[in-house]
Amino acid sequence: MDKKDKNINVEQLKLIPKIQEYTQYMLEIIWKLPRIEKFSIGNEYKISMYEMMENVLYLSKVKEKNKMNYLNKIDVKLNCQRIYLRIMLKNRWIDEKKFQIAISKISEIGRIVGGLVKYYAKNNKE
Repeated sequence: MDKKDKNINVEQLKLIPKIQEYTQYMLEIIWKLPRIEKFSIGNEYKISMYEMMENVLYLSKVKEKNKMNYLNKIDVKLNCQRIYLRIMLKNRWIDEKKFQIAISKISEIGRIVGGLVKYYAKNNKE
């Protein structure tokens, strides 16, 4: 395993605690949503986060050629969560500070996923 492959494995491993931290933060926000929203958008948000987490865990289990599929699924879930956050902010279910913290956590995860996408896109062409 060369140095570049080790860096990619480290990036994948960094992703798990980042997603755990982000998920815990968002669960605390979801629990404080108005009752009706907690069970509608809150439920959709939770499902999206759990599916994203599951796809991250699959990354270490699947063959190289299938990793792009899971990375794309993770990226789609991140984009859905950004939309859910904007809806929550616009309807004043969360304040600007919580929105900014959540968006920054999503951005950090997105940067790691983006780096992995670039790596696997480049290496899958062979």
